[in-house]
Amino acid sequence: MRVVVGSDEKTALTDAVQDELGQRGHDVVLVGPPGGEASEWAEVGQRVGELVAKGEVETGVLFCWTGTGASIAANKVPGVRAALCTDAATAAGARKWNDANVLVMGLRLTTAEVARELLDAWFAAEPDPGEADNIARLEARQ
Repeated sequence: MRVVVGSDEKTALTDAVQDELGQRGHDVVLVGPPGGEASEWAEVGQRVGELVAKGEVETGVLFCWTGTGASIAANKVPGVRAALCTDAATAAGARKWNDANVLVMGLRLTTAEVARELLDAWFAAEPDPGEADNIARLEARQ
């Protein structure tokens, strides 16, 4: 699977997630400082969202200090459903009930271990077909 990873900072966490995705066999596209580009959270969030919305990648993983700003920026892109997740149950629910396509984590509090748990849940969950009408309503409002 092709996955974009974006952050406004290159940190041990972004490196760990990049490595983890590679070990899982994903083709990783880097945006922002992890990719050697100087970018602020709003730009990184928008760029990650654009890559997902255009179908250039299947999903995205996005970071900023709290995760809030990056998720807001990504959600401004039509077709993006970015979910700020702090635990595996929330990540699974975001995929299952919201068909979320960008996983957002905060750099401040997320550990590498928690990030692996979030990735496990994110990639294991499938959208619930029973939520298709709700997702269509969201898409129609963009």
